[in-house]
Order: sequence, then structure tokens, then C-alpha cells
Amino acid sequence: MLASSRRFYRAFDRLTTVLDPARHDRRARLPQHQADTLATAWEDDDPAHARKRELLQDIATALVLTPVRWAKGRGYLRHFRGDVGIDTTAAPVFARPPRTRRSTGELIASTEITAGLHHLAGNGPPEYDCSATLTVAARTHPALGSFPQLALALVLDTPHKRIGANAITTLKPLATLGLPAAFAAVDRAYTDQAADHFARPARELGYRLALDYKVDQRGVQGSVHGALLIDGSPACPLMPDRLAQASSGLDDAAIRTPSQELTALIAAREPYLLRLKQSPNADGTVRFQCPAAGTSPSVTCPRFDRLHQRGPSRPAPVDLTDARQRAAHPAAKPRVLPPQPDLKTDQLPKICRQHTITVRKDDLGHLDKFRQDLAYLSPAWIGTYKPVRANTEGINGRLKGHDLDLGDPKNRLAHGRVAQTILAALLIAVANDHFLDQWRHTHEPQDEPVTLAGTPQTPVATFDGAPLAGQSRPPPTP
Repeated sequence: MLASSRRFYRAFDRLTTVLDPARHDRRARLPQHQADTLATAWEDDDPAHARKRELLQDIATALVLTPVRWAKGRGYLRHFRGDVGIDTTAAPVFARPPRTRRSTGELIASTEITAGLHHLAGNGPPEYDCSATLTVAARTHPALGSFPQLALALVLDTPHKRIGANAITTLKPLATLGLPAAFAAVDRAYTDQAADHFARPARELGYRLALDYKVDQRGVQGSVHGALLIDGSPACPLMPDRLAQASSGLDDAAIRTPSQELTALIAAREPYLLRLKQSPNADGTVRFQCPAAGTSPSVTCPRFDRLHQRGPSRPAPVDLTDARQRAAHPAAKPRVLPPQPDLKTDQLPKICRQHTITVRKDDLGHLDKFRQDLAYLSPAWIGTYKPVRANTEGINGRLKGHDLDLGDPKNRLAHGRVAQTILAALLIAVANDHFLDQWRHTHEPQDEPVTLAGTPQTPVATFDGAPLAGQSRPPPTP
């Protein structure tokens, strides 16, 4: 037994040495300036360092995805629509933070040179740890079918660094696995990232965004081609100010539990929002249509009628018992009120002079990070954002409530970013395996043969109630 343990530790040491771009004695507390120099190897542009970092990430991704591949091959993810939640959770390390040596006054680094202070939500003191960025499979409605909620990817990094880039790193492997892409719901830490770091790359991967905002980011956020950007949605520039500013200055408590008045104001915004005319193309260009244009306008606008020479429609009989006919009648739609006298044609914004506007990825500039694909606080947004966030927090809690607790540093005693990444990935892989086992015993009949996805006529195994472990599992399908 002792010989086997020594062989394991020697092999693990060789592995961490090969993958570490800045190998050093991880049992000694170095002077802080030396530790800072070594830590730059995890962030610089050196090709050799980058190659080792990428290889380490590939290993971590492969470990986390192993149970996911197996679940997909067995058809357990057939109801997964592609909705994911992304969040960063603390992964405490078994090391003390930097301190000043009393005898000399010298600043001494931690044995975990790439860890840092993680400022948690609330007023609690920061913790010294690494940050684990996790992407989880989420379900927005029970009627869509059941599937196991799993952690799909992991990136371990220094707290509060590369938040957006790490999120994109977790999303990229999912496409190679053949998983669909739908909505990605994230908290305000990701909304605050530069558009090129998170929002645009996420859209390029096929994801639509469901975002939340800080207090000072709510309400009117800017404009594009004359259209207002209101809580991430382009809208008519003549939307009543009371509706446009409905969420301005509201604190988080008012957003989490909207009042009836706020709910009514959010619903009244909808007719004024620009409608999607054409989904993003390869370069991210999107076309939006004026709400007064088209065959089924949602508002009536004298300015639009004047500019586009739309005459009054002929009166048509309306069946007052038919709700659809009543709603389609111009008298039932909100009426846009231009200023009197109105602006000259050449002074009007582009959205008023045209039926549609084309929004390219650079048109909004830094405001593009706020744009999202559902109207903020609308029933559709609430029905997507809140369940995904609940699933995300639930997975974080389960990972830290599992027997191999991700939040307990004693389960990851080895020092160094390489060792911490590999051990964290192993813990998540084991937890995913446990989640799959629980889900199977809850949702799969115990007396029916299980078939691989794509080959429903060929039974490959029969569940006998035993845990999913060892050689009882067939290899996953690609």
C-alpha cells in the first residue's frame, strides 16, 4: 500500500510539473515579488505558457464532460433545449493569504500564488480562494421534459479576473459535444463585462442572452439609429417617458418582487419595442422593424403615416365578441404622440425615416453588453431568467453539499493551480456521476431495458437498481 501511494504521488507530481508554466517549490512561502513574477506565467502571451494552460484546461474539460457524454449517449439529455446558466463560485484553498513577516517587515506570499480574495455577495468578509466558473444545464419549464441538471464545464482562475473570457471558455466545448444552444442566463458580473469579452462571443456561439442589471444601469441605456435602448431592448424614440424610465433607480428588492404598478408599466412597454425583422447573420448584424410598420403594427403613429404616406384605413366591421379582432383594430393600439410641431424630415432619426434599421455589432459600442433577447422583467424574461438562475444556484449548492465538497479545501490539499484544477474537475465529475445516478433511479423504469440514443431497437443493458459505476456502463457515443 505504501509503495502504491508513493507511485501515485510521484506520478501526480510529474503531471503537475509538466503542466505548470511556472514550476516552483509549492511548499515554501516565497517573497511576494518573486511570487508575482511566477504568477504572470498564468496570464502572459508566451506561447509555451499558453500551450500548457490550454492543455490543462482541455484535461479539466474532458474530466467534467465524461459523465455528460455518457448521459447524452444514453439519451438522458434528449429534453435538454440548450438553456444554460453561468456563474462563478468560490473554491477555497488550503493556504493562508499573503502576510507581512514580523521580524523583517517583508511581505510573504501565499503558497497558492494564483489565489486571491473572493468578495462574496452581501457584507461578509472576503475569502482567500480560487474562483470556479461553472456552466450548468438548466430547465426553464417542467413541461419541457426532465433531464439531469449537470455541471457542463469548469474553469478555475484567480478571483475577479477574466470573468467573461472564462465563461466563453466553458461554452465552447458544448458545441463539439453536439448540445443545442438556446439561452444563457447570467448575473450582473457578466453584464458588466466588455461586449467583446462576453456578450458578442456568446452570441457568435449561438446563445441568446438573459441579463440582469445594476441599479444605475436600468432604464434608458442609450440609443442606436435613433431608437432608444431600454433595459437591453431597442424601442421607439417616442415611447412615453413614464414607461421608458419605469425601472430607473429601482433597487434589487423592487426588481426581484415587482409591484403591480411596475408589472403594468413593463407590459405597457411591449407595443413600443422594435420587433425583430431578421435574426443575427454570420457577422452579428440584426435588423429591427419600427413598431408602426408592417402589416400588423403594434402602435399607430402620425409621424410614420406622414413620412410613408400611409392613408387612413377603410373602416371595417368588427365583431366585438372576438378578442382578436378588437385587439387588431387601430383604436385599440397605443398612439404615438410626436411633438407639435414635429421635426423636419431630415432631422428625424433613422428609425423614423425607415421601416427597419440594421444594427451591426459595433453600432452600439460599449452599450452592446446591455442588449438582450427578451424584454427585461417581461413574463418571458422572468420565465427564462429565474428558473435558470435557480438551477445554477442549486448546482452550486449541491456541489458544496456533496460528500466530496467543492467548498471544503481539505478535499484539495495539493498546492498549485494545476493540482487545484485537476482535483476540482475530478470532484465535479464524481458529483455529476452521483447526480446522474440519483436522476436515473428517480426517472428511469427499473424493469425496462435501456437503449443508446439513435438505436431504440437494441437493448444494451438492464437496470438492476445498482449504482452506475464500473463496467456496468457502456462507452459513450460521440
